[in-house]
Formats: sequence, structure tokens, C-alpha cells
Amino acid sequence: MFKGGTMDMFRSEEMQLMQLMMPAESAHDTVAALGHVGLLQFKDLNTDKSAFQKSYSTQVKRCDEMARKLRFFHDQVQKSELIVGARMGQDSWELDELEAKLDELESELLEINGNSERLQRSHSELMELQLVLEKAGGFFDDAQHRASAAHFESSSGTMEAPLLAGESTTDSKTVRLGFVAGVIQQEKLIAFERLLFRATRGNMFLKSTAVGSVLDPTTGEKQEKAVFVVFFAGERARTKILKICEAFGANRYPFPEEPARQRQMNAEVTARLRELHTTIEAGERHRESVLQNIAVNLDSWTVQTKQETAIYHTLNKLSVDTSRKVLVAEAWCPVSGKQQVQDALSEVAQRANSSVSTIFQPLVTYEQPPTYFQTNKITHSFQEIVDAYGVAKYREANPAPFTIVTFPFLFAVMFGDFGHGMLLLAFALWMVLREKIMGRQQLDEIIGMCFGGRYVMLLMAIFSIYTGLIYNECFSIPMSIFGKSHWACAEESGQGYSLLQIKFNETLCPTAFEAGLSMNDRGPYPFGVDPVWHGTKTELSYLNSVKMKLSIVLGVAQMNAGVVLSLFNQRYFRDKLSIICEFIPQMIFLNALFGYLCVLIIAKWISGSYADLYHIMIYMFLQPGNVDCSSTTDGVTTVGCPRNKMYAGQAGFQVFLLLAAFAAVPWMLIPKPYVLKKRHEARMAQTQHYGRVSPHDEDSETPNQRLTAAAHDEHEEFDFGEIMVHQMIHTIEFVLGAVSNTASYLRLWALSLAHSQLSAVFYDRVLMAGVSSGKPALFIAFFVFIIATLGVLMVMETLSAFLHALRLHWVEFQNKFYHGDGYKFAPFSFTIIEQEEL
Repeated sequence: MFKGGTMDMFRSEEMQLMQLMMPAESAHDTVAALGHVGLLQFKDLNTDKSAFQKSYSTQVKRCDEMARKLRFFHDQVQKSELIVGARMGQDSWELDELEAKLDELESELLEINGNSERLQRSHSELMELQLVLEKAGGFFDDAQHRASAAHFESSSGTMEAPLLAGESTTDSKTVRLGFVAGVIQQEKLIAFERLLFRATRGNMFLKSTAVGSVLDPTTGEKQEKAVFVVFFAGERARTKILKICEAFGANRYPFPEEPARQRQMNAEVTARLRELHTTIEAGERHRESVLQNIAVNLDSWTVQTKQETAIYHTLNKLSVDTSRKVLVAEAWCPVSGKQQVQDALSEVAQRANSSVSTIFQPLVTYEQPPTYFQTNKITHSFQEIVDAYGVAKYREANPAPFTIVTFPFLFAVMFGDFGHGMLLLAFALWMVLREKIMGRQQLDEIIGMCFGGRYVMLLMAIFSIYTGLIYNECFSIPMSIFGKSHWACAEESGQGYSLLQIKFNETLCPTAFEAGLSMNDRGPYPFGVDPVWHGTKTELSYLNSVKMKLSIVLGVAQMNAGVVLSLFNQRYFRDKLSIICEFIPQMIFLNALFGYLCVLIIAKWISGSYADLYHIMIYMFLQPGNVDCSSTTDGVTTVGCPRNKMYAGQAGFQVFLLLAAFAAVPWMLIPKPYVLKKRHEARMAQTQHYGRVSPHDEDSETPNQRLTAAAHDEHEEFDFGEIMVHQMIHTIEFVLGAVSNTASYLRLWALSLAHSQLSAVFYDRVLMAGVSSGKPALFIAFFVFIIATLGVLMVMETLSAFLHALRLHWVEFQNKFYHGDGYKFAPFSFTIIEQEEL
């Protein structure tokens, strides 16, 4: 069987609630085997217990701790830019061994990281100290040099020299200046100097110089820094300066005044830096060796930890008997997969050499089963489009098989252009051909979304090429793929000229600009729109008429398909009442009005009638039976629009359709609630007199009968008023929706017109304007044309048409039959678990 085929997707897989009774000693291996099969959705039988009260809460905590350690290893490996080794085999560790191994590696790696951080901090501090010794020493050398020069000038024999220069001034007070040296961020230097000046009231002197990018000891990041030296007088000023340095995060370092001590200290720092550099390199080599050993097994450890965590979470859902020897589980299983599950259970029993194997038996239930569709890489994207609206109810008709065709086709009706379709096809094929490579890469959000819908885009492109051929447009340029135009000059004298010659020379065929062209003997154009329409004065009105009528025909056809699918649901669930009281009146109402309009549109196309369909539909409601707009004045009957009469008996038939549409409304509204009320009364009377006949009747019930019985049990408290209001809402929604949904399909015409006109504007007003202007402007015009085509038409218009097609399927199509109130089948599967984040 082809899994994921459209026939398999029409209804979800049949599900059955199964009970598993597994021995406690082999429960872990049994659940692991079921995880590899991936066909069981376990029910939680311990919802009344907290997470700490469940049997395997200790193992879950251990697995969570192991997952934390593995996340730490992943971060460390990524920071070191190492490649994580691929999982080569299925060699699994025991949980205790793996836990001890991870604990040992974490302790070792933490110790290595701690030592590395301490060594790196010491290295950064010594680097800053070396900069302080170099730059601050330069300050003092420069100051000493200037002082010596000043003293030499003052002691020379000049007329300005003081007379008593040689005498000592022993009674004057000498003040010794203190200083603080350090390193601060360059961006904080100005504010630092300003605050020092205010705090000391100007009794300080700051000398600084930039040293470039330096590794900060505290943060471990490179920062632009500067070396500073602050000179001050007094102990109070020193205290203030130290506090300000601490507030600004400035790193202070000792600095000796004696030049000899400075040189000695600089030599010691240089030697220490060399030792630290050697030690750090050895530590990095050791750390890289440890991380490489971790990276080799990291993927397999991660997968095993995910599996073990999922196994113990699943075991916590199982019920434990009083003897704690048997675990009882309840799980939903596809009927088609029961044999695979049974084979897996038998294989586990054989490996365990157990005399008692797991019991696998069905349970009778009235719960609604989960919904499960088998999809492949092509159908998965279309199923996701449907599921975004709502997950199908169990065994409900699935819109996805029809969406595979109708969604890209409606998109193409709005986007139809041969050239744009080819560009979209090239992009889609690029993703399809590289799907294995891109599937292994970490894509960003937008590219990942496009890659996930690559097959949707592929079909959208193919249908766009098809509709582009019908519209006969390639970047708004008409094509003659299927031959030349079948229209020619009505005059014999002008039939030898081409239509292009006639366009540029009116004298060749004057009637072409008055009465128009006439069709030649070859009949209509073989495929699509005749290229002669492009560029004419009547092009817009002609294409508007065609596309608008085509939109109505497509819309009514899709809405009829939705109503017919509701019949499939009603027949499958044996709901004859809904067939009689909903499907039949809905089909009558929809087709008596809008179906009739579509028939008139097609008949007008075939017959070439000149009837005004607007007037026909308006007079059908305003003056039933008056088809030709006739009126009688003083006994004289005047026919206002004789062309509107398209066939004999039209007036009576339209009156009949109008009456049928009006009769369908109370037909949808009234009978069903009263029939449900009578059924409820009869069921209650039967229950009071007889009750359930036999408990063995449950075994003979079909799944559909159990679902119907479950629905009756859920609505045992029958409220006639609530049912009536619900039916009234449903009727009004359908009646008004038939009108609004039909009008909503006119978006096909509107977006197709907008796309065509935008393409024409970019071609005529940008590209052709550049061609007519000459070479320099041609390159600019071509560049603008490419940007506008890609940015506006290929991105914005594609997104717009996609969203409108999505709305037509969700609102106009699916609301006719699709409830979407189910829930997805979420199996316990290692394949799914391995793709999740740790």
C-alpha cells in the first residue's frame, strides 16, 4: 500500500483502544520496543497523582539531570567550534553507567574551565600591570626629564637669576604628593576625570593615555582601555579617589617610584606572562582533547537520554497493580498497525526469556479516538495547511486530498503568468533537488518555511504556468505559441496586412477602429486568450468579463463540492436526518440561485447570446416571471430587454427556482430540531421501560455506532431551545454564506487583474521607457524592472495570492462540511522524540 496516497488520506486511519498488561521486570524493554515501532498513543492513567507521586519520578529526575549535563556539553563543543560525531551504531549504555560517565566528564570539564578562567584572569591582570608599568613609567621619565631641564635653565648665569638662589630655604614646608595608577575603560575616562576633579575640588592631576583593545580580567571580553595616573595630596583625597576607582570599575595596580624597582618589576611580570602563556596553551590542549572525546559520543548519548526520558515518562502513565508485578497501559493504536505491535511484543518476550509475555487486547470505549493520517513528504505540507484550520474529527472526510489540486489551482488563477510561473518553478525545483542537503542544515525561519512547503510551491508554479498559457501572458507580453491571431480585417483590402501593421497605420483597415475585427475561417483561437486582445482599448473590459464570470463558476463549483462532501460524512456516520434536512435543502438553495447563474454563464459562452446576466438575476428577484423587462402602459406592452430571454419557458422556470430556494430555508431550519426532540422522548421512554438489554451487545457494535452512542450520551440532557438556536444559526450562516462566499470568490478576478496590470505597468512604464530612452537609461530601467518583478510580483504578490487561496479553502470550502474539532494522533515514537530539543 502506498502510504500517504490521496485515497488513504480521505478518511483517517481506523483506531482502536488497546490494553497492555506487561510484567514489571520487562516493562522498560517493552516500552522501548514500542517506541521503535511508534504506533501507540498512551493514555495517562495517573492523572490524579502529582509528578512526585508517580512510580518512576526518581528515574525522570536522573534523566533530566543527564539532559542538563548534555546541554552543557553541547554549549562547550559549539563554543570550541568542534564537529559533533554522527551516530554510527546503536551501542547503548546502561543508565547507571551513562550517568556516572556524564558526571565524571562534567566534573573534569568544570575543573578545566575553572583553572582556565583563573589562569586567563591572571594573564589579563599581568598584561594590564605590564601596560601600567610601561605607560606610567613613561609619565615619570618624561616629568623627570622636564624637571631637570627646568632646573638647568634656572641655575644658569642669567640676569633673571635670583641673587639668593644658592641659599637654602629650610623653613618652607615640603608637601609629598601621592599617586594611584591603573587601567579604566576609554569611554568612562571623561566622566572619571570630571568626578575626580569635583570630589577633590581640583586638588588632583590626572595623566592618561589610550592603550587600545585589552582583555578585561573581570568579564573576559576585549575592551578599549586607557592607563591613568592620578596625583593627589592628603589621605582624604586618597580615600575618595579609591572609592571613585571602585565605582567606575577601574583596575588599580601597584607602581614603584624608583626606576630600578620599575625595571625589576617589569622583568618579573614578563617572565610570569611567559609561564602563564605556556600553562594556558597546555590547558587548552587538554580541554580540546576532552571535548573531542565528548563530541565523538555526544550525539549517541543525547539520543539515548531522550529515549530514556521518554520511556520513563511513558511508564509514569501506566497503572501499577497492588502487587507491583504488572503494569497496565491503555493506548490508541491504528488497526492496520496492530500486527506490528504484536510482533514487537513477541520479540521482547523472546529476548527476555520470559514465560509470561505482554497481554495485548482491545477495549470497548465510547471516547472519540485521535485522528491519524499517513502522509509522505509531498502530501504532508497540504495536510498541515488543513490542520492549521483545525484537526479533522475521527473518520471525518479530509479536505487535504482535494486541497492538493484546488489550492495551487486557485493560487494560479490569481497569479497566472507564464514567466512568473517559470521563476517560481525554478525556485521550487532548486529546493526539491537540494532537499537532502537543506534537510540537514539549520535554516532560518523564512527559508525553513519555504523549504517545508517546497512541494506546494512546485505545484503552484506548474499551475501558474498553465493559467499563464490560458491568459497568454509572459511578463505581461502576449505570446503566439499556438499560432497567430484568428482575427483579421473585415475589409478585403486590409486582409493581407498583419495586425501589428494595422495598429500602427489606421489607413490600412479603417473599420478595425470603428466596427472592430472579424474572425477568420479558422474559428476561435485553439488554446487560451487570442493574443490580439492585448494592447487594445477593449482588452480590460473583455478580460474583466471573462475572469469575473470564471471566478463565479469556479467558486460555485468548489462550494458544491464542499456540500457534496458533507453528504459523504452524513452517509458514513449514518446520519439520514442530516441528509434529508441539511444536504438536500442546501443543494437546492445553492444551485437554485448561484448554480443557475453558472449555467447561464456557460450557456452564454456557448451560444454567443447577448443577454445581460445582471438584469436576469435582478429581475428574477424584483419581478419574478418578467424576463424581458416588459411593461404595460395603457394596454400597450413594451419589451425593454428582449435579449435577456435565452430559452423558452425561462420565466416559469426562474419562478420555480426562486420558490424552491425560499422553501429550502424553513426546510433547513424547522424539521431537524423537532425530529431530534421526538427521538429523545422515545429514547427516554424506552430507557425507563427496558434499559440496556444485554451487556454483550457492546461486542457487536461497530465503531461508528459506538461514536453515535457516545454523542447521544454526551447530550443526554436534551435542550430543545439550545438545539433550535443552533439550527437557526447554522441555517442563517449557510444562507448568508452562500451569498457572501460567492462574492468572496470574486477575489480570484480582482487579484488576477491586479497581477496582470502591475506586470504591464512594470513592462510598459519601466522597461520599455528605458528602451526608448537609450543605452544609459536602458541598464537602469532593466535593473529597476528586475527588482520590481522579484520584489513586488514574485514575493509580495505570491504571498498575497497564497493567503487569499488559503482563505478560500478555510472559509468558503471547508465550512460546508469540515468540523475540524478532533485531535491529532500523537504516538510514542523515538523517531519523533529524536527530532525534539533536548
